Amino acid sequence: MKLLNTLWSLALITTTTLASPTPSSMDVRSYLEARAGQSLEASSPAVSYTNTLIEQRADPHIYKHTDGFYYFTASVPAYDQIILRRAETIDGLRDAPETVVYQRTATEGPGSGYIWAPEIHYIDGKWYIYVALEQGQRGSWAIRPVVFEGTGDDPLEATWENKGVVDTGIDDFSLDMTYFEVNGVRYLAWAQTDPDFGSGTGIFIAKMINPWTVELPSVGITYPTLDWERIGHNVNEGAYVIVRNGKVFLSYSASATDHNYCVGLLTADETADLTDPDVWSKAQAPVFESYEPTENWGPGHNSFTKSEDGLSDVFVYHSRGYKDIVGEPLNNPDRRTRVQKLYWKADGTPDFGIPVAEGKTPVKLAAAGGYLANNGDGEPIVVSVEASLGQTLFRVNEPGSAGEGTVSLESGNLPGHFVSNQDGRAVLVSASDSDEFKAAASFEKVAGLAGEGVSFKSGDLYLSTGSCGVKFIESPTDEGATFTEE
Repeated sequence: MKLLNTLWSLALITTTTLASPTPSSMDVRSYLEARAGQSLEASSPAVSYTNTLIEQRADPHIYKHTDGFYYFTASVPAYDQIILRRAETIDGLRDAPETVVYQRTATEGPGSGYIWAPEIHYIDGKWYIYVALEQGQRGSWAIRPVVFEGTGDDPLEATWENKGVVDTGIDDFSLDMTYFEVNGVRYLAWAQTDPDFGSGTGIFIAKMINPWTVELPSVGITYPTLDWERIGHNVNEGAYVIVRNGKVFLSYSASATDHNYCVGLLTADETADLTDPDVWSKAQAPVFESYEPTENWGPGHNSFTKSEDGLSDVFVYHSRGYKDIVGEPLNNPDRRTRVQKLYWKADGTPDFGIPVAEGKTPVKLAAAGGYLANNGDGEPIVVSVEASLGQTLFRVNEPGSAGEGTVSLESGNLPGHFVSNQDGRAVLVSASDSDEFKAAASFEKVAGLAGEGVSFKSGDLYLSTGSCGVKFIESPTDEGATFTEE
C-alpha cells in the first residue's frame, strides 16, 4: 500500500524515535505498527455524522440490516410506546418518520406502566423487539423483559405478536435485555435484581433456546461493587456486546441516570464459556463518562453499529447537554441520541474516548509516526503515539474561520480551540473574533502531496511533520505534509 511506503519513507528520515527495535531487527510491518502505536488493521476510515442525532430519545438502539437500512428504536419521554425509524444512513434517522409499533392503552392496572429500552434484532427470518414492560400499575416497578415477534420484510409494517415475559429464573425486577451471538452460540443478557446480592441490578446471561426462551439457570457476570457503579443507585444495566480481535466486549451502564451515569466494560475470550462468570474481566474505572468541555452529562446505555461503508464501528449512546436536573432524573425528558466512531487501541481493545461536542464528528489525523495531538491551550501541536484519544481528535470545520474556501481544525477535547499558524509553528489557541486569529487558524484543504490523504496549506506554507516537530513550511516532504483522516 502506498501509505505503508509513505510511513516507511519518513521512518528513515525522521529523528523522532521510539525505544523499540529498528527495521534491521524486525520486519517492516512490525516496525510501522510500533511507530503508529496500533496494528495497521486497527485503523479505519473516518465517519461523518452530526450530533445530536435525535432529541429526547434515550437508551438508543441502531441496527444495520442486510437490506441496507438502519433501524432505530429508543425509549420515549412518556415511556408509553415502542417506536421505530428507518433510513439508508445513520444521519438520515434524524428526520425519518416514526412508526409506533406498540402503544400502551391501559390507564391503570396491569400493562399501564413503564415501557423501557427496546432493541430490535432479526433472527431466523423474523424481527424481534426486546423491551422492558411494567407488568402492573405504573410505579409498581414490576418490570420484566418481554419479546415481540414481527412477521414481514419491513418491521415498520410487520405483524407483531407479544411472545410474553422471558423467564429469567428470578421473578424480580429485570430489564434491558439484549441479544448476541458468538461462535454460533446465541445468548441473551439483561439487568436483574438478585436477592443474593442485595439492592441494585447486575448483568445476567444465558444461552438462548429460542428468541423468547433461555436456558436456565442464568448466571450473574457483574454486579455494582465499585464505587462509581453505586452513585445514587447500585446499577449495572444496559448491556451490549461487540466481538472483535478474538475478544467479547460487553459494555454496560452504571449508577443513577443523572450526570453520574457512565459506561463500564467486561471482556472475555471469544472461545470461552460466556456463562461462566470467571471468564469475564472487569474494567476498574469507567470507559466513558461525563465530560464538561463538550457539555455531555451522564452518557450511557449504548449500542454499537457499523458505518455505511461497513468499515468502521459506530458507538451509539445517550447523554444530556446539562448537568443539573430538577427532580427525579428518570422523569427528565432530555436524554438525546448521539453517535461517534468507536476506535481501537493497539492491544485490540475498544477506545471509547470522550463524548464529542455538538455538530460534526471529529476525526483523527494520522501522520507518519503517529497522530496529530494537542497538549492544551497555547501548547504546540505534536505527533504522538501515546496521547489520549481525546487529544488526537480534531473537527475539520468547513467553512473555516476565514470563510468559504477554507477549513479550520478545532480540538475535539477542547472545543473552541484551534490549530493556528504561529510564526510557522502549529499551536493550539483559543478562538477569537479578530482577523488575525481567523487568518492564522484557517487553511486550504487540498489533496495529499503523497498522492493520497489530505494536506493543509496556510498561504504558501504546508502543515508538516518532521524531526523538528509540527510546523508550517514552504517545501515539505510529500510524506510529512500528508495526513489520513480516521
